[in-house]
Amino acid sequence: MDGIGKKFSLQDSVGHQITRTARILERRVEDDLRRFGLTRVGWCVLVAVAEEGKKNPSDIANFVGIDRTATSRALRQLESDGLILREMGRDDRRTTEVRMTELGQAQFIAALPFCRAASIHFHSKLSEPELETLKGLLAKLTADELP
Repeated sequence: MDGIGKKFSLQDSVGHQITRTARILERRVEDDLRRFGLTRVGWCVLVAVAEEGKKNPSDIANFVGIDRTATSRALRQLESDGLILREMGRDDRRTTEVRMTELGQAQFIAALPFCRAASIHFHSKLSEPELETLKGLLAKLTADELP
């Protein structure tokens, strides 16, 4: 019982349902990505660089929705694995630019069908209007929040 006298229901908590759903989705993607030596966060960073043209670590962090520390850790691992390079900025030498290596591009292309399949698997459980409604509701819940 909480202070008001009403029992807290974990199953009725939106946060719990979102977290549970996210874990199920992540587990499926991570199982597929593991065969390519990638984590879900590493994959998201590769998507940011390969598909969205993000080069700056801050832009990558904002796109992926993780903090700078997690971004630095992911970039360090991807660089260690030979999938990306971090170089001084061409226009501003005080900045860092991220780019994919040939190996990174190959790993990205190889993993792409598996990530698409996972996305299709979950999206197909909803009608198109349900999917759009869900995306809109999730965006509404996180509007004006940090990453």
